[in-house]
Amino acid sequence: MRLVLGVIATIILIPLLVGAMGGMRSTGGGEVAVIRDGGPLDDNKVRQVIDPGSGVTWTGLWSSSHPYPAQQRFYTITADAKRATTLGVDVVTVPSSDGVSLGIEGTLYFTLNLDHEALKKFDDKYGTRTFRAQDDRSLYPWDGDDGWSAFFGQAVRPVIDNALRGQIGAMRCAELVPSCSLLESSTLRPRDGNAGIARVQNAVNGSLARDLPATLGGDFLTGLRFTLVKVTLPGEVQQAVDRSLSASAAVSEAQAKVAQARAESEANEARQDGYDKCPSCAEIEKLKSLPQGITVYAPGNPQSVVVPSR
Repeated sequence: MRLVLGVIATIILIPLLVGAMGGMRSTGGGEVAVIRDGGPLDDNKVRQVIDPGSGVTWTGLWSSSHPYPAQQRFYTITADAKRATTLGVDVVTVPSSDGVSLGIEGTLYFTLNLDHEALKKFDDKYGTRTFRAQDDRSLYPWDGDDGWSAFFGQAVRPVIDNALRGQIGAMRCAELVPSCSLLESSTLRPRDGNAGIARVQNAVNGSLARDLPATLGGDFLTGLRFTLVKVTLPGEVQQAVDRSLSASAAVSEAQAKVAQARAESEANEARQDGYDKCPSCAEIEKLKSLPQGITVYAPGNPQSVVVPSR
């Protein structure tokens, strides 16, 4: 009988010990945790939120912990495919209003809203479902960096892409990349590309502030700030622009040489005309051009200019 009771006690105590050990949770300085009930007699609702840098906290038997990033994060956009990674660096190209595919270089800075009610709502909407990662795994947003990137790529990135497409698609290429004017004519027109970039950046920030809460269903991301660094042309288009600029520079150089030769010719003609009117002036100029230290000078005799040797 004792043996039976001992076995029964062991069967009961082991799960209790395991559950008790799993019911203790702490957070690091860069994470916040949403705790959901998970006991056999409990529901699966949010139990509590543990703030960043918390000490060991009792979370209940068999509860589950959903850790999220608490520090500022950033999402980088590039036009260089070599820089793209699976963790927050994506290649983005957007067509301008005149049909030029433009590469975007910029960064979005943001922070997860750490308000407890906002976190509970976020976990209800997104922490209880999986998102497809680039390697085809199904991950929760709280499954480390890979999980967060999967959530961000499917839920947030389309909103960013749409904002960029809407703003850049309303502008001509030359408004953002001055050298793009060479695609319209052979003349490089002076333009202020920085003004266009600043306009797009401000418009994108305004668009994200409106569209992200509406799309996600709440103010889950705070401190949104998009910085547009530059806009680039496709490689083959940039090469064509470079060739055009080189050709224009060569033409300008040739035109400058022609103008210089013409000016020198006109100066020589004017000088000769002056010498014809004043022969003595020509002789004076000859004397000025003679080397220093001559001993004999006889005009008309090419052998009569003698310079003493040292």
